[in-house]
Amino acid sequence: MVVTLNEITSVDWSLKLGAIGEIVEGPADVEQCLQIILSTPKGSDPLRPTFGANLWQYIDFPIDTAVPSLVREVTEAITLWEPRVKLISITAAPDPNVISNLLVNVVWSLQLGTMPTPSKTTTVSLSSGGSQ
Repeated sequence: MVVTLNEITSVDWSLKLGAIGEIVEGPADVEQCLQIILSTPKGSDPLRPTFGANLWQYIDFPIDTAVPSLVREVTEAITLWEPRVKLISITAAPDPNVISNLLVNVVWSLQLGTMPTPSKTTTVSLSSGGSQ
């Protein structure tokens, strides 16, 4: 379904990845932005060399070393690149379905002044193949 500009109801919107002519709005737009930030390796965008997060580099670290490094990397990337988000928690654990992967869970809420908003969770799967 192709969306026209007259049908967009939110200030926060983007083109939906993988869906020609579709958009995401509001919290779904923020969710998509977080996925993009966390799955883009730093240095891979030549016009924004600091954009993204190098999460995959910690995949083969011992879990007690990987988790604090992942939390730091996620915190820095989201703080820098997604000011609409208030971070609530970040956790990382082995993927129960794919033993060589890690799941990074980011719990966040929209930062809309003093009004509390419901929390959302974004999950990124890190594979041991060296890319996300």
